[in-house]
Amino acid sequence: MNTLAGWAVHAYTATGVVLALLMVHLSYEGEVTAVLWLFLVAMVIDGTDGFLARRFRVKEVVPQIDGALLDNIVDYLTYAFAPMALLWSTGRLPDGVGGAVVAVIPLVAASYQFCRSDAKTDDHFFLGFPSYWNIVAFYVLVLDLDVAMTTLLLMVLAVLSFVPVKYVYPSRTATLWGLNMTLASAWLVVFALITWQMPDPPVSLVLVSLVYPAVYLAESLWLTARHARGSHEDDVTGLEDLHDSEGIAARP
Repeated sequence: MNTLAGWAVHAYTATGVVLALLMVHLSYEGEVTAVLWLFLVAMVIDGTDGFLARRFRVKEVVPQIDGALLDNIVDYLTYAFAPMALLWSTGRLPDGVGGAVVAVIPLVAASYQFCRSDAKTDDHFFLGFPSYWNIVAFYVLVLDLDVAMTTLLLMVLAVLSFVPVKYVYPSRTATLWGLNMTLASAWLVVFALITWQMPDPPVSLVLVSLVYPAVYLAESLWLTARHARGSHEDDVTGLEDLHDSEGIAARP
């Protein structure tokens, strides 16, 4: 029974591949709202499959499957590849070869991000912009950004994928976990309300939805700075202890 539950969790994660295929197909069919609904479903799956994997000890009962690798494959398709297809198919990227280049740069950045051994830190943060390209695509469409603004936004975020800022991992970062999960859950509800009212969602609702991304970014920058100061203070204290003990012992 435990093994069956483990395989069921992996199947739950793998449904994201089907969603990604549908996202791309529907993007080129012009079904933008349907794609946004699939974005939401993919985010819900991604936000819950890790909990289920830990609950049913999937790593122990199905050791032959690398759940983290499966999760990365699915996330790359649903969080990066499909969103770029959506933006390109809806005319939000430059015409011709320029559009291909603009779409490829975030995809390459995401490829490296998903392959980095330190992309998820030991203290449960994302290092560098965590490839939330589906959320970027959502706001490009909801805010009706033009080609120039969309291109600039994608290029800046692609660069930030390599800047070592520690971004909150909402379901796992210990600091302010309750607040983060509450805000993330509320944001998903608002995402659904906005999608339901596409293509003309109320401006007030869109502005409300931006509160969580703003809090998320501010908290990530604050925690990055705090941890940097903490590391520096530990190093200074360690050096002082080392000198005080005349080199016999140092802080662990």
